[in-house]
Amino acid sequence: MPAASQSPLRFALAGMIGMAVAMGIGRFVYTPILPGMMEALRLTPAEAGWIASANYLGYLLGAFAAAGGWAAGRERGLMLAGLVSSALLAAAMALTDIMPAFLAIRFLAGVASAFVMVFLASIVFGRLNAAGRSDLQALHFAGVGIGISISSLMMAGLVTVDAHWPAGWIWSAVISAVGLLLVLRMIDANAVPKATDHREPALPKTAALLRLILAYGLFGFGYVITATFLIAIVRQEQGSRLFETAVWLVAGLAGAPSVFAWAVLSRRIGPAMTFIVTCLVEAVGVAASVSLGGAAGPLLGAILLGGTFVAATAFGLRAAALLAPQAPRRTFALMTASFGVGQIIGPIVAGLLAHQTGSYFAASMTASAALIVAAAIAWPPRKTA
Repeated sequence: MPAASQSPLRFALAGMIGMAVAMGIGRFVYTPILPGMMEALRLTPAEAGWIASANYLGYLLGAFAAAGGWAAGRERGLMLAGLVSSALLAAAMALTDIMPAFLAIRFLAGVASAFVMVFLASIVFGRLNAAGRSDLQALHFAGVGIGISISSLMMAGLVTVDAHWPAGWIWSAVISAVGLLLVLRMIDANAVPKATDHREPALPKTAALLRLILAYGLFGFGYVITATFLIAIVRQEQGSRLFETAVWLVAGLAGAPSVFAWAVLSRRIGPAMTFIVTCLVEAVGVAASVSLGGAAGPLLGAILLGGTFVAATAFGLRAAALLAPQAPRRTFALMTASFGVGQIIGPIVAGLLAHQTGSYFAASMTASAALIVAAAIAWPPRKTA
């Protein structure tokens, strides 16, 4: 096998591209496309929230399914199937205009993104750890921000030609297909982690772990409201369509280097405390997105949201792993469950509040409060974390 195919950097870059496709585009392109869908199809904020929650429900169930031992040895094929599905399901969104179809498609897209997330990470992280290059994991996570940035540039191009909302989904599918081909080429058929039948012990019933699991769910609730409705907030404030794409681009550019940047702090204060700080910083951004007038609010919200949510996700999981080092899969499953429940409830609550009040102010302030409570629950972190 060529030496280049064994390069840790090659695998990290493949992970970055896969995350850009499945998460940055497959999962979050809904945010910049949503305002156009709401206007053209007369969707209410509540209906938009249900569509978003269907995607997060699919992600939650997909993550649990992917965590099972049945997938051992099939990781590459399942990861590629997830990328193929992500592209096809994006195209399918452009071919319908009925609510049940949107719910079903976004649910399946959530399952696909979870498969990519879990199986791609197992391949990439396995290779990076074997090579002693776990530092490159941050490059893998950077794909989320890069995918968001690509989707915002795509939307900017479509705005200039006055394209309608289905074009956003079609071009998302095209970009996803390109990413799929790159990952297919960069991760060869032998890049599969060794299967293991090791049975993990039960999780320790410590207060620190239980508090972190609960805090992680509140973080999922708090971040996802702004991540879902940020561009709809800009549209409601009569921002131009180009400004909408600029706001989403800022979020992506802030997200791409965020894990690298927060890792510097984490080496000093630990991953648990880093999770707490990111929640507090994000709470400021979420509140600013609706409380500051003009362009300042959405732009500050985009910077602080993009600059924290990927890092908070990563360091929250890392902190939990340190609290239960003998049972990483069980820890991942429980943290994912808590996070997933928060993600599912968040858009529904926000959509209902926005529908009842006529604005996203109450929903965003609720999200900000949830992030502050998450930080409070996780405090004080275990010193070993």
